[in-house]
Amino acid sequence: MPEAPDFDGWSCPLPLRGQDRVVIGHGGGGRLSAELIENIFLPAFGTSPEAELHDSAMLDVRTAERLAFSTDSYVVRPLFFPGGSIGDLAVNGTVNDIAMSGAQPLALSAGFILEEGLAMNVLGRIAEEMGAAARRAGVRVVTGDTKVVEVGLADGLYVNTAGVGVIPDGVDIRPSRARAGDAVIVSGPIGLHGIAVMSRREGLEFGTEILTDSAPLNGLVAAMLAASTDLHVLRDPTRGGVAASLCEIAATAHLGIEFEESTIPVPPEVAAACSFLGLDVLSIANEGKLIAVVPPEVVDDVMSAMHAHEFGRRACVIGRMVPEHPGVVVARTAFGSSRVVDVPLGEQLPRIC
Repeated sequence: MPEAPDFDGWSCPLPLRGQDRVVIGHGGGGRLSAELIENIFLPAFGTSPEAELHDSAMLDVRTAERLAFSTDSYVVRPLFFPGGSIGDLAVNGTVNDIAMSGAQPLALSAGFILEEGLAMNVLGRIAEEMGAAARRAGVRVVTGDTKVVEVGLADGLYVNTAGVGVIPDGVDIRPSRARAGDAVIVSGPIGLHGIAVMSRREGLEFGTEILTDSAPLNGLVAAMLAASTDLHVLRDPTRGGVAASLCEIAATAHLGIEFEESTIPVPPEVAAACSFLGLDVLSIANEGKLIAVVPPEVVDDVMSAMHAHEFGRRACVIGRMVPEHPGVVVARTAFGSSRVVDVPLGEQLPRIC
């Protein structure tokens, strides 16, 4: 865990020098705001205090024909959970949203809504984890904003991240490209993130600690594209889980999906937790997994590339796109029966991202 900010080492005299908690003045745009940026965010994100700071970042994308752009907000509670925090989650989530178009992320923005009274060492730890996650993904946090609200209005803090990335030539990934006969792949064990957050929030124990799967998937996507640029669809099954992602793909492609439930990798501890809580693992959020729809002729090459990557070692083909029952996802159970998989009506586990 990073050490608490060294207030005595701050260079500018402040009316609230040595303040160990966020106050309303930290969001006012004055000296307190500047100190917060200079002493917490810039070091955490690897930016020099001498760097020119503007209201927007300038990026050189002259060689790019197409850009991918995404934004997301993170309101997860609690702020820290087994294997991660709202900080690395915010970075990985936006990196993955960009990667699902086949793009390689270039830069991120980070906007913070801070609650008055938030401990500075908590904010410092979250910022450090964001910076570490960005470096792991090979992306920079280049611009941002901070606002402070009164006590009780923000659950500690909320984070908004936006990102931009470059889509390589020859890459065209979107649900409407799916074709009958395409294989449906999942990159690894599902359900870990949602159960990890729930276990910490509710103080539940399942015999073993379940860690979030939060991870940046841009490297895995790059490896898949190196094997074949003919990837039809990529999705990260976050809110709504695998069920929601498959239903969205089927509806947009005007095709059906059939898959075998027994082929989907579910960690035993996650299966046990879902059974105990009465949850459907297919609807549990993931933050480090992807679903891919690829033509049958490139399946072997893509699978080999995935298995060689740290985030795809347990990738498996779970089903296929079919012309029958367009827009409908059908799961074949271990008992030989079939059931229709629908989009969850609401979130089984709220406030998990």
